[in-house]
Amino acid sequence: MIRSFISSACRSALGALPILILAGFAVFLGAPNTEAQPAGGQRSDPPVPDEIVWRNDEMLPYYEIPNIPVSAEAYFAPDSYHMIAQTRDKDAVQGENGRHGNLTYTYTIEGTELTRINDKGQDACSYFFPDQKRVIFTSTRDNLHLPVGNWSDEDEYPMGAELYIANIDGSDRRRLTHNEHYEAEVVVSPTGEWIAFGRNIDGRQDLWRIRPDGTDEQRITDTGDWQEGSPYFMPDGENLLFRSWRDSEFKKIRPTPMTVMTINIDGSNWRRYTFDNDMNWAPNPAPNGRHYVFVRISEMTGRLGNWDLYLGDLAGGEPVRLTTFEGFDGLPGMAPNGKLLAWARAKGGSFMAGIRTHIMDVSSLNLGPEHYEPLNPEWGEAMFDDPPAPQ
Repeated sequence: MIRSFISSACRSALGALPILILAGFAVFLGAPNTEAQPAGGQRSDPPVPDEIVWRNDEMLPYYEIPNIPVSAEAYFAPDSYHMIAQTRDKDAVQGENGRHGNLTYTYTIEGTELTRINDKGQDACSYFFPDQKRVIFTSTRDNLHLPVGNWSDEDEYPMGAELYIANIDGSDRRRLTHNEHYEAEVVVSPTGEWIAFGRNIDGRQDLWRIRPDGTDEQRITDTGDWQEGSPYFMPDGENLLFRSWRDSEFKKIRPTPMTVMTINIDGSNWRRYTFDNDMNWAPNPAPNGRHYVFVRISEMTGRLGNWDLYLGDLAGGEPVRLTTFEGFDGLPGMAPNGKLLAWARAKGGSFMAGIRTHIMDVSSLNLGPEHYEPLNPEWGEAMFDDPPAPQ
């Protein structure tokens, strides 16, 4: 149970940046301490220590995870206590702009047990397996001969960004995919049977699935104009929630319009849920099966605008704004218990500089598995140019 809140004193849309996952985050600052313990154990209702200082200047109480380096795109483990994220590391390959890259780490919501999973290359998206004994991540570690590329521009994605599986302490690292395509935005199904990810081949971004042992690799979407990415398994384990934009609009309309969609993992029942020209980016499903947290530009202040988190409803209705910070809030990730929300906030004085992982208490929003509703066929709208199911 989250303890009582303590008030303090006081997670291309960008033109050149298509915002597919913003996985690279070349603006990260600082280098982490690698002395840590592996994430383990199961906590169904994790405590938050009294020394955490909760802030109350947003819709709901939140705090910045202490004691960890600049880190982003953090996702919860099944215990809703440990997290995995891409974290700035001095040992990572530098980007083309000369800034350090990121490597995969796990840590707790208390800012303890910092553990490095990978030790070379550049890493991006990562995720826990449901047994919490293994993790999966994207890395260029075996393709260092290829151009570094730019994680934030689909025209320059790092070729050779492959998928890897490792134990929770980083041991027994195994390469899952073997090609020189861009593969990232990886997630694992609730049963651990399937891995879903985004793959870019010759400028076309589609969703794919594969077994953890590397078998049964299949394409889920195969569309000419839509560019699908950032998939997340719905609680039923059969459907994916994701965002998509049209290649015909990319770099022509700014910020890039993005649409929230679902699709069955077999490639059937493709549906959309947003019908505007907003940048509806990075939708992450809540454990209740009906709501999701996503990002859009709340105001076009300055050149890049004010990015905030919103709570959406697959059944329809106006989304609820969750953050009001003037700057970048993005990359949301819901805890499996539905009580906590992680996201990245830029605190470095400029857009996306000094990204830090924050935690918000969303227990009052009834997003947990005890409020589960299955995906309703009446929600959203069917896509008639449905991509073919895998053969």
